[in-house]
Amino acid sequence: MSSALKKTNVLRTLDAHKIAYDYYEYDTKDGRIDAVSVAEKLGKNPRQVFKTLVTSSSDGRYFVFCVPSMAELDLKAAAKAVNCKRVEMIPLKQLLSVTGYVHGGCSPIGMKKEFPTVIDSSCLAFDDILVSAGKVGVNVRLNVRDLLNFVKAATADIVKKQGDEA
Repeated sequence: MSSALKKTNVLRTLDAHKIAYDYYEYDTKDGRIDAVSVAEKLGKNPRQVFKTLVTSSSDGRYFVFCVPSMAELDLKAAAKAVNCKRVEMIPLKQLLSVTGYVHGGCSPIGMKKEFPTVIDSSCLAFDDILVSAGKVGVNVRLNVRDLLNFVKAATADIVKKQGDEA
């Protein structure tokens, strides 16, 4: 953790709402910014490091899903969790304009707009989890309940199970 960190929007937002957190910086020079690599670099349980994924429905609504680093979002389960017939990942080129975040730095906290958010129910097994702090190279650890309450997130089983078909 460096004291020279320029506060991200996520950290400023958490500070403004007096939500306790720890932040962690990691090296990005090797290009490994996927959530599993981040967990490894930070020496954290990969089941506690969550990645943030953004989807859209056919009627143009956006939804945010957070899943453990090594898991894959089950789009059918995700759609069911938000009462939609179908959701699909938004194109990477739309991520910045929709959320205000770049790939590898997308956080459920402090997006341009508040979108319905669902965090995989496996988060409930932990007191705290890590998510991106809104910038590639920085993650934030916070209490699960604080995160769920702050982003008004629901929990659901939204990851593909071993052997699920694509």
